[in-house]
Amino acid sequence: FPFPYRPYSIQEQFMQALYGALEAGRVGIFESPTGTGKSLSLICGALSWLRDRQERRRQEEQEEEEALLLQSPERAGAEQDWVSAFVRDKERRDRAHRIQEEQIRRKKREDRLEQIRHNVQLKYAAKRKRSEEDETKRLLQLSKEALSQGAGADALDQLDHNEEELILAEYESDEEKKVVSGLEEDDEDLEEEHVTKIYYCSRTHSQLSQFVHEVQKSPFGKDTRLVSLGSRQNLCVNEEVRRLGALQLINDRCMEMQKNKHEKKSDEENEGKKRRVSRAVCPFYSYEQMQFLRDEVLVEVKDIEQLVSLGREIKACPYYGSRYAIPAAQLVVLPYQMLLHEPTRSAAGIKLKDQVVIIDEAHNLIDTITCIHSAEVSGSQLCCAHSQLSQYMERYRKRLKAKNLMYIKQILYLLERFVAMLGGNVNQNPGCQTVSQTGTVLRSINDFLFQSQIDNINLFKVQRYCEKSLISRKLFGFVERYGSPATAVRNNKENQKLDGLQNFLLSLQQGSDKEGTPQSPPVEAENNQLRAASPLMQIEGFLSALTNANQDGRIILNRQGTVGQSSLKFLLLNPAVHFAKVVEECHAVIIAGGTMQPVADFREQLLSCAGVDPARVVEFSCGHVIPPENILPIILCSGPSNQQLEFTYQTRDLPQMMDETGRILCNLCNVIPGGVVCFFPSYEYEKQVYAHWEKTGLLTRLAAKKKIFQEPKKANQVEQVLVEYAKCIKRCSQAGGQMTGALLLSVVGGKMSEGINFSDDLGRCVIMVGMPYPNIKSPELQEKMAWLDKTMPRAAGQAPSRVLIENLCMKAVNQSIGRAIRHQKDFASILLLDHRYARPAIFNKLPQWIRERTQVKPTFGSAFAELRK
Repeated sequence: FPFPYRPYSIQEQFMQALYGALEAGRVGIFESPTGTGKSLSLICGALSWLRDRQERRRQEEQEEEEALLLQSPERAGAEQDWVSAFVRDKERRDRAHRIQEEQIRRKKREDRLEQIRHNVQLKYAAKRKRSEEDETKRLLQLSKEALSQGAGADALDQLDHNEEELILAEYESDEEKKVVSGLEEDDEDLEEEHVTKIYYCSRTHSQLSQFVHEVQKSPFGKDTRLVSLGSRQNLCVNEEVRRLGALQLINDRCMEMQKNKHEKKSDEENEGKKRRVSRAVCPFYSYEQMQFLRDEVLVEVKDIEQLVSLGREIKACPYYGSRYAIPAAQLVVLPYQMLLHEPTRSAAGIKLKDQVVIIDEAHNLIDTITCIHSAEVSGSQLCCAHSQLSQYMERYRKRLKAKNLMYIKQILYLLERFVAMLGGNVNQNPGCQTVSQTGTVLRSINDFLFQSQIDNINLFKVQRYCEKSLISRKLFGFVERYGSPATAVRNNKENQKLDGLQNFLLSLQQGSDKEGTPQSPPVEAENNQLRAASPLMQIEGFLSALTNANQDGRIILNRQGTVGQSSLKFLLLNPAVHFAKVVEECHAVIIAGGTMQPVADFREQLLSCAGVDPARVVEFSCGHVIPPENILPIILCSGPSNQQLEFTYQTRDLPQMMDETGRILCNLCNVIPGGVVCFFPSYEYEKQVYAHWEKTGLLTRLAAKKKIFQEPKKANQVEQVLVEYAKCIKRCSQAGGQMTGALLLSVVGGKMSEGINFSDDLGRCVIMVGMPYPNIKSPELQEKMAWLDKTMPRAAGQAPSRVLIENLCMKAVNQSIGRAIRHQKDFASILLLDHRYARPAIFNKLPQWIRERTQVKPTFGSAFAELRK
C-alpha cells in the first residue's frame, strides 16, 4: 500500500483486512482507536483496492474484446441451426462494440480532465468569456429598466399576476399520468455512466473536511477524482439566500428561484400574450458555469471551503455543480444523513448499485438512522397549518381544480383528526385549550389510524400529492405574503380585519427596518419564524412516517397541559428496514469507528434484521499504538473512607456518596498535573453534586489545586469554555506554584463527550462517575425494549432489552474515556468509579486496548499508589 510514511503494523493489518473485505464484497465492522491513523488507513487501503480493480477491469475488457474479435463466425453444421448461430454471432459483435464504446467514453473523459489539468489557457479563456457575458447582461438589464420607466400603467396588472406563483398547478395523480420522466432533465450529463466509486460518509462537515485534507496529503491526493457533497446551508454562494439562515428557508428559496428560471423560458415564449412580472432567478445557477465547476472539482481534490470559494470566483453554484461531478468521481465525501435517507439520496443523484460505502464515526449509526426517520409535530403546528390551509383554500377556491380541492380537504381532515387525538379542536386557539387527560400514550400505527378515523384515507397518495404539488412551499409563500400570527384561528370577519391592520403595521415596520442597518436575527427567533411559517413541512414528515409498516414503528401521543404544548411523535423501532437497501445494493459496506464496542448491536439490530447473511459480515479490531505503560485504566470499587461506590438511582443522591466522590477528586487533583476531565451521567446530577460540594466547602478545597470549569448546556458556549480551560492549563504549567491545572466537569453524551480532543495536558486523567444508564422510565426506551424482546433471540440467557440497556451505557462510557489518548506519545489515566464495571458482562464491553490494561482495585489506597507512580 502506498503510504506517506512508514505505517504502524496495526495500520498495515487494517489496510489488508479492509482490502480483503472490499475484494470479497463483505459488510465489515472496523474498529481502530482514535490516534492510530484510521482515516489514512481507510484512504490508502480503499483507494489501493479501487485502483487495482479499475486496472483489472481494463485488462479483462481488453482480453475479452480481443477474444471476441478473434472468434470466427460459427459455421453451420448439418445439425446446427444457422439462425441461432447468426444470433450468437450478433450478440458477440454487440458485446465487442459495447466494450469499445465504454473504452472510448472513458478515454474522452480522461483526456478532457488531463487537458483541464494542464491547460491554464483554457481557464483564462473561460474566465474572460464569463466577464464579457456579465457585462452584456448588465447592459441588457439597464436598457430594459430604461424602457420600463414610462410603463407605470402596467403596475396594476402586475399586482394581479403577482400571486400566480401561489396557485397550485393542475394535479394529475400517477394513475392518469403515466409518463412524466425527462421533462426537466434537458441535461444529457445526468445520464452519464457512474464509474465504480467509494462513498465516504461521516457525521459532521468538519470531520469530512478533515478527511479531505488527509486525502490531499496522501499518495492518492494528486490523481483521485474526489467530490464533496453538502447541504445548501454549507454550499450556497448566493448571499441573498444564505441570509435566510434556516435550512428549510434556504432550500425553499433555492427551489423557487430554479422554478422561476424554468418558467422564465416558457414566459419568454408566450411574451406576446401577456406581460408577466419578472421574478428572481439565481445568477449562480448557470449550466455552463456549473459544468466548468464540475471539471475543476474532478481535476483537483477540494474540501467544502475550497469548493465554495471556487463557486464564488467563477459564479457557479457549488451545490449543483458538485452533483454533476458524481458520475465521474472515484471518491464521494458526504454527511451520512444524505446517504442514509433514501429520498435525499435519489434527489442528489447518488446511485449505490455495485458501489462501496464507508461509514466512519459509525458508533451511533443505529441512533442516527432512528432519528432521521422519526418525526414529531406539536399541537400548535397542527392548528396553525389547519388555519393557514383553510385561508389558502378560501382565497383561491375559484382558481383551484377539483383534484387540488379534494386533496386539500383531505389534508384539512387529517389535521382535524390529529388535533382531536390530542384532545383539542382545530377551530380554537391551541394555547388556550387545556388537555383533560395528560400523560403519554403509545399506539401501533394501525391502532392510531383506526382510532383517529383516518384509516379510509390513502396516505401514500396524500404524501405523493404533497411532494408533487409542492403545497407546503405554496402555502409558505402565501403566509409570507399575508403573514398570519401562528396561532390565530379565523372564525369571523372581525378577526380578518384585525389581521389586515396587523399586517399593514408589520409592513410599515419592515419598511423602516430596511432604512437602518440590517440586524441578523438570533438563531432562536429564526427557528420560531420557521416553525410559524411552515408547519406543513413538519407535518409532511409525520404523514410520511405513518406509511411505515405497522410492526416497525409506534406513535407516541404526548398530552401536556394545553393542546399547543402536546405532540404526536412517530418512533422508528426497526432502523434495519432503512439500512437494508444500502446493504443490498452495494458491492461492499464498511462501518468504521474509533470505538465500535459493543459490536453485538450492529450485528443483531442492524445487519441480521436487514437480512445480511452472517457469513458476509467480517469484524476487525486493533489495539492502540501507545506503549502499554502510557495508559492506566482503573476500576475503583470503594473510596478513601471505604464507602462502596455504586451510583444507582437509589444511592447516588445520598450525601455520603457525593462526599466520597468529592474526596476522590481532591486526592487525585493533588497528584495529577494538567487537566482532569470528570464525566457525570447527566446535567441534573452534575448540578446536584456541584451544589452539594459548594455547601460542604469541598469545592473550595478542589479550587485550591485546579480551576473548575463546567460544561455549558448551550452549544455556542462550548468553544469559549474549552479555550479558557486550555489557557488555564498552559498558564499553570509555565508558572508553577500551588495551582497545577484545571478540572472540567462534563456530562456523558454532552458536547464534550464526542468529537473533542483532550490530548496531552488537556486530559491527563478522565474520571467516569457511576454508570450512565439511560432513563429506563422513558416511554420510547420501554417500547424499544419490548420490541427487542419480541423480535430478537435471547443471547447467553440474557433478555435482549437488558443487553440494549448495558450496550447504550457502555457505548456512552467508551466514547467519553476515548477522549484522552489522541496520539502515539500521549499518556493518561482512566478511572471508572463504580464496582459494577468489574462485572464480566460490563467489563467485556470495554474497548479491547483499554480492557487488556485495566486493573480492578477494591480499595482506594492501592489505586492511589498506582496513580502516583
